[in-house]
Amino acid sequence: MKAETAAKKLGVLLSATPAEFRDFPVTRDQFNELLANPPAWLTELRTNGPHPRPVIAGKLGVSISGLARGEMDAPLTSAEILALLQAPPAWLVQERATQAEVRHEKERVSERDADRRARTAEQG
Repeated sequence: MKAETAAKKLGVLLSATPAEFRDFPVTRDQFNELLANPPAWLTELRTNGPHPRPVIAGKLGVSISGLARGEMDAPLTSAEILALLQAPPAWLVQERATQAEVRHEKERVSERDADRRARTAEQG
C-alpha cells in the first residue's frame, strides 16, 4: 500500500514520518509488523504528534467539519490539544455541544428503529 494509506491507517501524519517510511510502499506484512511492534518514531508520533485532523477531532470531541469551522486546519501536537481542552475557545465549546446533540439524535433514532423492529417482529 502507499505510505499515505499506511499513515492514515496508523493514525499518524505522513509528513512527520521518517523518510524511509514516506518514500516507499508498505507491504501488508510490514504494516502488520508496525502494528504489532511499533518502532520508536511511531510510538512518539502517536503519543505526542503532530496529529492528523481525524485524530485531533477525536481528541477534542468534535467533527472534522467542526475543526474546519473553527479554522483549525494545521496539525496539532498533544500538548496543543491539551491546552485547547484546558482553556476551550468559544468555537470548541460550540462544536462539542453540536457533537453531543448529534450523538443524542443518533441514539434517539437507533432506539426508535429498534422499537419499530420489535413491534414488527411481534406482529409477524
